Amino acid sequence: MPGSESERSLVEAMSRFISFLGKRLPDDVLASLKRLGEKEDTPLAKTVYDSMFRNLEMAEKLDRPCCQDTGVIQFFVRAGPDFPLFGRMEKIFNEAVRMATHSAPLRHNAVETFDEKNTGDNTGTRIPWIHWDIVPELKGAEIDVYMAGGGCTLPGAAKVLMPAAGYEGVVEFVFDVITSYGINACPPLLVGVGVSTAVETAAILSKKAILRPIGTRNPNPRAAEMEILMEKGLNDLGIGPQGFTGAASVMGVHIESSARHPSTLAVGVSVGCWAHRRGTIRLGEDLSLKVLTHRGAVI
Repeated sequence: MPGSESERSLVEAMSRFISFLGKRLPDDVLASLKRLGEKEDTPLAKTVYDSMFRNLEMAEKLDRPCCQDTGVIQFFVRAGPDFPLFGRMEKIFNEAVRMATHSAPLRHNAVETFDEKNTGDNTGTRIPWIHWDIVPELKGAEIDVYMAGGGCTLPGAAKVLMPAAGYEGVVEFVFDVITSYGINACPPLLVGVGVSTAVETAAILSKKAILRPIGTRNPNPRAAEMEILMEKGLNDLGIGPQGFTGAASVMGVHIESSARHPSTLAVGVSVGCWAHRRGTIRLGEDLSLKVLTHRGAVI
């Protein structure tokens, strides 16, 4: 374990937070599931939603993850350049994941590529995955922690379109992805779309999109309108909860974008399942800690 008292304290706090996320969904996801469940009018769809909430109730009661696939742990960090533990965060995250693997418990999901060997503690080569954003005006850090499941987010897709495909091509790609594997991703889904200049940037932006609170809109009014229209269109597919048909297929559609080269139009899609296990924690300059996504949570 990292050496200083502040590092050890943060390792333990992050480990508890990771464990917590596997058992309790963020407030916006819970509210969305409740809202969508109330809109369903068929017995099967209502039963599926009832089973989801029963599952969450038992996860909290038994202190066990609400889904057996606790995913690959991913961290998205926004930190100021003077954040005191900036250079130690990778080691802190790795140790926190190891601790949470045993205490939560988390399923062992880190397999070394080519060696085909499970590491047994959810860490390995570039796992947990850490994405860094340096925010000059930020004194502390904000950390999104995400459990990327093998049936939903990890089978995401990205493609570079010819510019002539236009934004209609972006929509077509999103619908192709959702209709191809959306049922396997345990709907209702949170759909993240990245529109950018290359496959890697579109893919990262699509992942950042599903880390936004449900219902938030892209600040660009054209992108926001596209979010609304795609959400309506995907819901009209009638996939329903767990793919058993129903009024709603998605909890929302979020788009993130960047400027792009005039010769490319890249699109990425990442999908969160109904058990969208993500959380955001804020660390102050003094390393004080606040959970932003779960009301009343004490870590």
